[in-house]
Amino acid sequence: MAYRLAIFDFDGTLADSYPWFTSVLDHMAVRHNFRSIDAEERESLRGASARVIMKSVGVSTWKLARIAKDFRAMKKQASSGIPLFPGIPEMLQELHAKGVVLALVSSDTEASVRIGLGPELAGLFVHFDCGASLFGKARKFRRVLRKLSMTKAQTICIGDEDRDARAADKAGIDFGAVTWGYSTPESLIAHNPKRTFATVRDIAAIAG
Repeated sequence: MAYRLAIFDFDGTLADSYPWFTSVLDHMAVRHNFRSIDAEERESLRGASARVIMKSVGVSTWKLARIAKDFRAMKKQASSGIPLFPGIPEMLQELHAKGVVLALVSSDTEASVRIGLGPELAGLFVHFDCGASLFGKARKFRRVLRKLSMTKAQTICIGDEDRDARAADKAGIDFGAVTWGYSTPESLIAHNPKRTFATVRDIAAIAG
């Protein structure tokens, strides 16, 4: 089926930010007193849910807002140096040309996202709803649908994490899993996504 609205995640879906994330993780662990993990354990945790990861490194729910604020501030400073995945500009331009409405929901700030996309690509999106809490995307998905007068059946969320899949399910919209982001393909497939994208180019097929 063709979709009229695509709601994209940003980090790990459009932007290749995982290397930056791992580069600042030890600093954040010291600053916020959670357990630092080595590269091998980081890889193993990519298949886990957000709640399991939090428990594993010792991050309690009450710390999340402060940690997220710090991450967002650091990310904004680094945004101009974090690349988009190859093929992202062409894919977004093709969807826009075919009449698919583009929106973006992210835990990052809108300012960081706009820097990362650049003005030309950012201009293709009709709506940004950023600053989502770790488990707050479902509410934002529903708000985007109301704002743009779209139905659930017309909409797909495209993301790279377990929490994207869970939020899409909670909001009652289809989920499209990309296989190149923060979570492992296997962990996302366990959520039975409506679409699975092995390459960036594959996403263009949602336009029908």
